[in-house]
Amino acid sequence: MNTVRRGATALAAATVLLGTGAAGVAGAAATAPPTPSAVTVPDGLYGKSDPTYDGVWRQSLAFLAQRATGFQPSDKAVDWLLGQQCADGSFGSYRADATTPCDAKTMRDTNATAIAVQGLRAVRKQSASPEAIDKAVKAGSDWLRTVQNKDGGWGYSPGGASDANSTSVVVGALASTGLRPGLFTSAEGRTPYDALLSFALPCSDKEGPGAFAYQPDKAGKLLANADATAAATLAGLGKSVVATKASPEQPPVCNDLSKPTVERAALNGASYLAKALAKTGHLTLPPMPGATDTTEQPDVGNTADAVIALAASGASKEAKPAVEWLEKNSAAWAKQSGPAAYAQLILAARATETDPREFGAADLVEQLNATGPAPKTPDTSASSTSDDEGGFDIWWIIGIGMVVGVGIGFLVSGRKK
Repeated sequence: MNTVRRGATALAAATVLLGTGAAGVAGAAATAPPTPSAVTVPDGLYGKSDPTYDGVWRQSLAFLAQRATGFQPSDKAVDWLLGQQCADGSFGSYRADATTPCDAKTMRDTNATAIAVQGLRAVRKQSASPEAIDKAVKAGSDWLRTVQNKDGGWGYSPGGASDANSTSVVVGALASTGLRPGLFTSAEGRTPYDALLSFALPCSDKEGPGAFAYQPDKAGKLLANADATAAATLAGLGKSVVATKASPEQPPVCNDLSKPTVERAALNGASYLAKALAKTGHLTLPPMPGATDTTEQPDVGNTADAVIALAASGASKEAKPAVEWLEKNSAAWAKQSGPAAYAQLILAARATETDPREFGAADLVEQLNATGPAPKTPDTSASSTSDDEGGFDIWWIIGIGMVVGVGIGFLVSGRKK
């Protein structure tokens, strides 16, 4: 499911691998190492900043936002992303020399692979090379299966401990390809939803009722994390960042069940997000470690993701103040952060039926398109949904009956340095 925050997802994993712990992407971004040396940005890639840590992520997210607004990326842009895939189906953050085959030293990760699978699947129908995309999507999905952990989830790096964000973005990718995540089991018979439930906090938790943790801390305790909650809320409902507004509207309420379900946990997550946003209209970033200024700063990226999660769970009314806050306060952040940020805002606008071309004083679609190769002329007859969403909605709707059975009312919607 962010997270540029999106560019920082890998950083959360890197933080874990270094043994410093992780509080999700937002917390990881605060401890980012120095920016790598400047590189030449490849032709066909969106954005002008160093792609070392987020090239594949921002390209894929841009594809999703463009398809959601009726645009098709140029063939050059699609070919660039296809060229980043390793022969085993995996993707890394960025390969400067895509002509050199991947080897044991090539960094691969689940987040880049999952978002690339989803991005490519979304642009397939209008692409000049649908067969190549089909092959790439299948290879990526197959690779994700080979690195699924025993608990049913995924860590950022193959073999790493499962975390809510990585598991959620993989769920979104599976959904985009028509695979039911609940049937995507590990060798031990565990599903991604089993892993997500292990990160869910009960409604009785005093500090984060209904929230999700990124991972258990060193003592095994679950700590509420808004970034992980937004991602897991979507994934628990079987959706991804391209989720749309759910109907009917239903105020999010946190309820513990004697036998918790992932759908109930997801709706509890929406309740946590609604309360967190109600205070100021936005989420906040914790102070940087060692900083003298301990003032919390607005977390624009995670706020956008929270909006999508709320809308997808039927809580668009609760998301509206955050959308209004984003319209007034996201411009500078998006300009600095680039393609992935514009894409996040577009998807948040779309999820709440807000016009991304009149987002405050910004035309988000024009701004995103300007960061890369000119897209193809939009198909005005096309649906506003991305190509990957329709097939999955069929089994999602079937799930409504399951949720009604536990008194919830409906089932709706499904994250790198």
